[in-house]
Amino acid sequence: MSDAGDGARKPAIKKPKRSLEPRFVGYRGVWVFVEHERGHVHPVSWELIGKGRELADKLQVELAGVVLGGNGAAVRALCDEAVFHGADLCYLMQDEVLLDYRNQPYTKGMASLVDTFQPEVLMLGATTQGRDLAGSVATTLLTGLTADCTGLDIDTSDRTLLSVRPTFGGSLMCTIVNVSTRPQMTTVRPRVMPMPARDAARSGRVIEHPLGLSEAEVVTKVVDFIPDARADKPQLAFADFVVAGGRGLAKPENFELLFDLARELGAEVGASRPAVHANWVETDRQVGQSGKTVRPKLYIAAGISGAVQHRVGMEGADVIVAINNDEKAPIMDFSNYALIGNAAELLPALTEAFRSRIAAARAKKGGAA
Repeated sequence: MSDAGDGARKPAIKKPKRSLEPRFVGYRGVWVFVEHERGHVHPVSWELIGKGRELADKLQVELAGVVLGGNGAAVRALCDEAVFHGADLCYLMQDEVLLDYRNQPYTKGMASLVDTFQPEVLMLGATTQGRDLAGSVATTLLTGLTADCTGLDIDTSDRTLLSVRPTFGGSLMCTIVNVSTRPQMTTVRPRVMPMPARDAARSGRVIEHPLGLSEAEVVTKVVDFIPDARADKPQLAFADFVVAGGRGLAKPENFELLFDLARELGAEVGASRPAVHANWVETDRQVGQSGKTVRPKLYIAAGISGAVQHRVGMEGADVIVAINNDEKAPIMDFSNYALIGNAAELLPALTEAFRSRIAAARAKKGGAA
């Protein structure tokens, strides 16, 4: 077993020689769209509040949550939650037209808020709803949007948002800047940013703003709501433990070794893109740029080389363990621990070791009781 460090250096960013249009100079503040549906907030909203706090502090401005929804105390309470997770204030737009998400009223509402209060950064989750809303808002405002980002930072020399995302099929990581318009918009994939601590002692103000749109003006209507029943599908994005396999496992039957280990750990099973493309496992288990982004406490990668397409989906794990017979595989450069050898031989041994440790711990706990 060996430790592997991350010695990657960030490349210098050469920006285009364009300046901010004068009408945008006064734009200030970092905003995060709080996505919710039927009383449930998507966790990416709080993850972005955490990152937004960092960006706002660098810009020395306020961080605001943005809540759009129907009338009622439950929607208004989301403003409190935004503050508890790190926001300084919350912009609230309540109207029965906003009870269910529809692109037209939500786009009008968000665009109206931006035109009125003029933020310099607007972040949304790269979810189905967030992607739909971000594109139409950016088009309405005639501003730039960087989608599916995996990293965000601020260049304090000119207050530009540095949006990092994979490109060219994931073979390169690029940094995109918007130097001429505001707000600077970005969508960020769930589980890329860490979840901030919730502090119920925090307080902040709420600024209400009217929608100014009647139901008769909205061309789409909500006929029924059918929930997405995914109880039987892998929930990789929310797993605390993930064991994943790649083509290095040699044959699809060896994925059963991963499922054996996952059962011992209470983990989800993931896979690299090549393993999924080979039809060894279903698409819902793919981790990486074109799959799921995970942020577990423990990520075990067996037979995965660690190309950038896979790395962007799992490098946020607290602890990464690589199992590979190639000690020079890219994954060794950013793993915390490495097991050098045949994954098909090491996985059963690892499963048995966990089984023994867990059984001993349970026995000790029972004896203490």
